[in-house]
Amino acid sequence: MKVSFGGVVADAALEHVSSVLKPAIVNHSVRVWLLADLMGRREGIDAREREALAVACLFHDAGTSDAYDGPQRFEVEGADAAHAFLARHDWPEPLIQQVWEAIALHTSPGIAERMGTLSRLVRLGVLADFGAIDPPEGEDAEELAESLGLYPRLDIETVLADAVVAQALLRPEKAPRATWPGGLLAAHLADREHTGVNPAF
Repeated sequence: MKVSFGGVVADAALEHVSSVLKPAIVNHSVRVWLLADLMGRREGIDAREREALAVACLFHDAGTSDAYDGPQRFEVEGADAAHAFLARHDWPEPLIQQVWEAIALHTSPGIAERMGTLSRLVRLGVLADFGAIDPPEGEDAEELAESLGLYPRLDIETVLADAVVAQALLRPEKAPRATWPGGLLAAHLADREHTGVNPAF
């Protein structure tokens, strides 16, 4: 079974993030897209929005990679990386901005859901992949489950949190208080001997 990412640019995005991200994070990013894409198709998003959604999902954790480990929060670094990537492909600035917002806000509950279609769908895809909300149901749920099964979890909860914390230990400004990265860092500092899933996850 082959998963289609909705366009040449989205396929290039997958190839790129696969070259810089840990396999667990790549798989998570694809699963987020599978979940968000099904929700989006049910809402009737068009082909261009669908490809933009794929790029947003694929890049949403790109800021955890060494390639994009800059001074800003990982969400913003990933958003900037996607912006640069899409600019190289001559995408229109308004659509690039929507992708940027979807990535930058994906850990911002109550905000992402109200910032437009892409932001809401990426946020819902992330929540569904981590079990915070139920995945889509219906006649195509079996096909979705089959597709998700192609991308095993590989301890994503531990891998992702560890990546965020590792960056924040070197640059605490990447994990400000009252943010998801800040919570992960605080939990780690409170119990440096803890192994497994970060309790703030």
